[in-house]
Amino acid sequence: MRQDPHPPVAFRPPMFGPFERSVAARYLSARKGERFVSFNAWFSLIGIALGVATLIIVMSVMNGFRQELLGRILGLNGHIGVFAADGPMRDFDAVAGRIRGLPGVVSATPIVEGQALITSEPGGASGGLARGIRPDDLRAKRIIADNIRAGDLSEFGGEDAIVIGTGLAQRMRVMVGDRITLVSPQGRTTVMGTVPRVRSYQVVALFNTGMHEYDSSFVYLPLEAAQIFFQVPGAATQVEVFVQDPDRVREMQRAIARALTDGPPVRIVSWEQANNSFFQAVQVERNVMFIILSLIILVAAFNIVTTQVMLVKDKRKDIAVLRTFGATQGAVLRVFLITGTAIGVIGTLAGVLLGLVFCAYIENIRQFLQWILGTVIFDPTVYFLSRLPAVTDPGEVMQVTGMSLGLSLLASVYPAWRAARLDPVEALRSE
Repeated sequence: MRQDPHPPVAFRPPMFGPFERSVAARYLSARKGERFVSFNAWFSLIGIALGVATLIIVMSVMNGFRQELLGRILGLNGHIGVFAADGPMRDFDAVAGRIRGLPGVVSATPIVEGQALITSEPGGASGGLARGIRPDDLRAKRIIADNIRAGDLSEFGGEDAIVIGTGLAQRMRVMVGDRITLVSPQGRTTVMGTVPRVRSYQVVALFNTGMHEYDSSFVYLPLEAAQIFFQVPGAATQVEVFVQDPDRVREMQRAIARALTDGPPVRIVSWEQANNSFFQAVQVERNVMFIILSLIILVAAFNIVTTQVMLVKDKRKDIAVLRTFGATQGAVLRVFLITGTAIGVIGTLAGVLLGLVFCAYIENIRQFLQWILGTVIFDPTVYFLSRLPAVTDPGEVMQVTGMSLGLSLLASVYPAWRAARLDPVEALRSE
């Protein structure tokens, strides 16, 4: 007899066949006398859902917090600051021109910066940071130009104009057209001693960047006016550099240093160096929150173990009957793996959906809670931001989902193994 060159492949039933799925579905549905087991299953499911949702929400808020702060801080302060090694920078236009010619550089802006006491007749006094900048450069700074709330930047020029934040305007109780006074801590020396430099300016525009600390302390002067006020005629305190990719500032630092080797010595400071401790603290807090909130999912997974052990104990007779009618140990194992994993899968999917919906409407929810409770949630004077940000990272959502599903599967292994090892004779004898 000629042998068939293509013998039929033996049929193998799927790992989780209709039999295992149907039995698992019956065990997951509550029946008379099984309400306590069903309650524990629901408790585990809700625990996993809340844990996953909380983890996604908190991680998204931390991401949004970091991104908003990074965008606003770098929008105002630049990615790299180039300072003269000793004293003010006299050849700032030449330095800025060389830097602008480097690939990857978006802008290089000379500025004069200094601390000042800001006063007004109706509003008292407040400390602030005064920055001198050319009118065209200020209009090119989008975080300011796109957020003018009153006045017009076309009036910014000469020696009598100043642009301030809305927070500072409220504190000083001034409006566009009013005058505020700057007092420099570096006074001028006279025969009567050191006299503070005092100069009043007319407010021509108000900006609101959304970052409370900057809106309540930053003021902008025309470059020439700032040079006169801070007594650095024909000089700048630094050249503020913006680059295309803020994450590659170290490469740009080296490129700028090479471009300026034949000139006066300079000191180059990146945003990472200037804000290193702040953003490291945010990252550490984010990692700690992830670990702490992961414990919620772990506790819910332990509840799955308890629920499954109780289910196995309650179904001893059913397991014995199944084994007597030919169900293998593997089939019983798969039945209880399905029941435990189903709780984790449903809870995880519900948690992901809840977390994503919450993140999408988090600012509306915050406003609603403020209205209900009559109190301020996420105070901008404490958190520096005027709104609650949330940026969902798909990679983090997948990480949280995978962790939850993995813990749910692991939590189902031991009870399923106990069910598969159950001796049907002993189970029926003990009934």
